[in-house]
Amino acid sequence: MDQGIKKEKILVVDDETDMRVFLSTVIETGGFDPIVAMNSTEGLKRALKENPDLIIVDMMMPQEEGIQMYQSLKYNKALKDIPVIMLSAIDKKTFFHYHKMKNVFPGEGLPEPEAYLEKPPEAEELIGLIHDMLVKKKALKDSESEKT
Repeated sequence: MDQGIKKEKILVVDDETDMRVFLSTVIETGGFDPIVAMNSTEGLKRALKENPDLIIVDMMMPQEEGIQMYQSLKYNKALKDIPVIMLSAIDKKTFFHYHKMKNVFPGEGLPEPEAYLEKPPEAEELIGLIHDMLVKKKALKDSESEKT
């Protein structure tokens, strides 16, 4: 890739070393710039510092750190518009049922994530999803700038 072209930054937050290495390798191979963090505290610091274009968060980190990080992202004015892919070892239906019962995504307070993938994700599916989400983000940004 040309040195002058800015790569989109993708922040990966996962407590498992193997998964961070796998995801960052897939992301880099897909033409993006991976940034990694091993917990939600580090992830939020990196998000604020790096202003990534997209964030991938492991939802099943210890002490529900993934959910807490997602909530922190969506309640932070500087970070709330960054698309988030949730990753989890449990299937999507079970995950959302559990969190619906716990009222994690109540009404209009906290939006559901833009995407959800089961671990381990297929490399092609992950890159395709990242690409699609970044295209939608850019289109939304372009349409908002046309209104002003």
